[in-house]
Amino acid sequence: MDIRKIDDTISVSPQIAVEDVAEIARLGFKTLVANRPDHEEPGQPAMADIEKAAAENGLKFVYLPVESGNVTDEDVDRFAPMIQDADKPVMAFCRSGTRCTILWALSSARELDLEEVVSRAYRAGYDIRGLAPRIIQQAEKH
Repeated sequence: MDIRKIDDTISVSPQIAVEDVAEIARLGFKTLVANRPDHEEPGQPAMADIEKAAAENGLKFVYLPVESGNVTDEDVDRFAPMIQDADKPVMAFCRSGTRCTILWALSSARELDLEEVVSRAYRAGYDIRGLAPRIIQQAEKH
């Protein structure tokens, strides 16, 4: 497991295994968010199995699938209130962690300036400078 902390409220990770869920709970996370659609790749764990493990380990589970390479404004509009209202800290995962980071960045642009959003993502290992125009657009919308 490769958990990357963005800030005190959210961390992201590449695909997790069902067996990882107990450790995620042990580390103190309260909500587990899956941003990866089922059947995106052969052999990936079923989200229903991860959801079951989350429930068994006292984690809230949110399934918010987003198509790889196609994070829409609608996806961000669903992610923003979910992450704001979620029990924290949150651990979100997808195939590589990038989708989760993009969702976080675009929704956080509504409250943080561009430099802070890019910096937090970069410290977590995700270079999202190329999203600057879209981050600015999100900030201007809200």
